[in-house]
Amino acid sequence: MTEQLSVTGLTAGYGGPPIIEDISLSVEPGEIAVVLGPNGAGKSTLLKTIFALTSVSAGTIRLGERELTECRTSALVPLGVSAVPQNRNVFPSMTVDENLDVGTYAAPPADQKATRERVLSLFPDLKGKLRQPAGELSGGQRQMVAMGRALMSEPKLVLLDEPTAGLSPAYLERIFDLLLDIRKTGITILMVEQNARQALQIADHGHILVNGRNHVSGTGEELLGDKDVRRLFLGGAAG
Repeated sequence: MTEQLSVTGLTAGYGGPPIIEDISLSVEPGEIAVVLGPNGAGKSTLLKTIFALTSVSAGTIRLGERELTECRTSALVPLGVSAVPQNRNVFPSMTVDENLDVGTYAAPPADQKATRERVLSLFPDLKGKLRQPAGELSGGQRQMVAMGRALMSEPKLVLLDEPTAGLSPAYLERIFDLLLDIRKTGITILMVEQNARQALQIADHGHILVNGRNHVSGTGEELLGDKDVRRLFLGGAAG
């Protein structure tokens, strides 16, 4: 069963001045939520903080009834949290199959074979490439490997940092379609995304950060229809 992610009054950074301050947001079970904002807004830092990769000075992170704020990164995957970083998100010298297996190390699924079959049903492009080194794949295919590996631990929540960065338009649309397919399985998704308009079109909710703080939140439809959001963050009037 998926659970609500609740972030309350979160302030964090990397040992110096805070990068994010007093951030609060929630993601309902089985939703896609997207974090948007200009460069330097603290979007990736927020994801890293949820995945215990920064220093928290205030606030709380909860998944359901469980407090995550003091957890180490190594403890989060067994608790149902997986993450896909923007860069270096596959092991290039390992095969696609070996990359998927890595996703089971921290939290082995009850039936690894069945889980692998479910993951490959979501990413059919990978079925013919299981013996191929991941480093030989296209950018879009590598992103599929990284996402598939994250799903191998049967997570409740997946954190995605810029899943379409650097992809061709065709693969960009394919990744967004895959996110909708993953949501149908009941997994909650929180992602940072540079393609703001397309992300809001598939997102249940969006959260815009500016200067490390909450700026505006709403449903994807509400933010797409907000003239100030369109002007400041979506490149002008809606098309």
